[in-house]
Amino acid sequence: MKIKYLSIWSATAIALLSLSGAAQAGDHDGHGGLCSNATLKGPFSFIGHGEILGLKTDDGVLHPYAAPSILDDVALVTFDGMGKFDRTDFGMIGGLPKGGKTTFNPKQEGTYTVNPDCTGTMKIVYLPGGAVPAGVETDLNIVVAADGTLVESVVYRAVTVSGESFDHTMCPPHCEQGVQESFEGKKVLVYGFR
Repeated sequence: MKIKYLSIWSATAIALLSLSGAAQAGDHDGHGGLCSNATLKGPFSFIGHGEILGLKTDDGVLHPYAAPSILDDVALVTFDGMGKFDRTDFGMIGGLPKGGKTTFNPKQEGTYTVNPDCTGTMKIVYLPGGAVPAGVETDLNIVVAADGTLVESVVYRAVTVSGESFDHTMCPPHCEQGVQESFEGKKVLVYGFR
């Protein structure tokens, strides 16, 4: 009798484990999956590095600045698990503090989307009163990895509010900069807990 119950329990456990793996993997039609907006929740520390190369006109042509500006940035991004975040950062551009401020700039917010395959997007928007002029926007493509504790990203669009390239191309309000930038974010762990 004991052997019969052990066999039933073993078969039940194997079935549940199999279903658990199938639920995590999702199906091939894009339903289910490993990730969602809820995968990113709480504070993540980000570090970024790259170059600001010039102004991009509507026809997709890059008009270089006299010299590219190197960008280094650290940020704290707090995701709400539902598609929005708050952000504060400190950055250096071309050897000078971003916006001339040597303190962190908390005047930022944004939205994000995480797809079932753990790819997604982030949109950072700068608000009035910060080190960066209001209206500046940075859009990134992201990949969520390491059990939701790591975000790898590359900037695909950077909107600026003013500027002039080396060939005197002027930036009308809200034009794009040509950038080559990447950011990496890691979940902030406190005393070993997420």
